[in-house]
Amino acid sequence: MAGNVKEITESTFKSDVLENSSAVLVDFWAPWCGPCRMIAPVVEEMANEYSGKLAVVKINVDDNPSLATRYGVSSIPTLMVFKNGQPVDRIIGAVMKQTLQETVDKHV
Repeated sequence: MAGNVKEITESTFKSDVLENSSAVLVDFWAPWCGPCRMIAPVVEEMANEYSGKLAVVKINVDDNPSLATRYGVSSIPTLMVFKNGQPVDRIIGAVMKQTLQETVDKHV
C-alpha cells in the first residue's frame, strides 16, 4: 500500500476502524478484481488529500471474508465510510473521484 492507505485485517479492524476517532474510508477489494485496481489510484489520492481528516484502509476480502460478510459486502469494490465505529455510507463499484469526494465530504 502506498502513502496514507493502510492494509488492515480482521485482527486490526477494531482498532483501525471501529475505535478510530476520525472518519474512516474502508475499501473492500481483492487483487484479482479489475474495478478494484481501477479505483485504487483514486482511493490513494483521497487518502493524501484528506490526510488528517480521514483514515483510509483497504481490506482484502479473500483474506478477510468474515468482515465482508459482517458488513454485507457482496460486490467489490465496496467503499464504506465509518464514523464513530458505525458504517454511515457505502459506494459499490468503481466510481469517479467526484462521487467518492461528495460521499466523504458529508462525513468529515
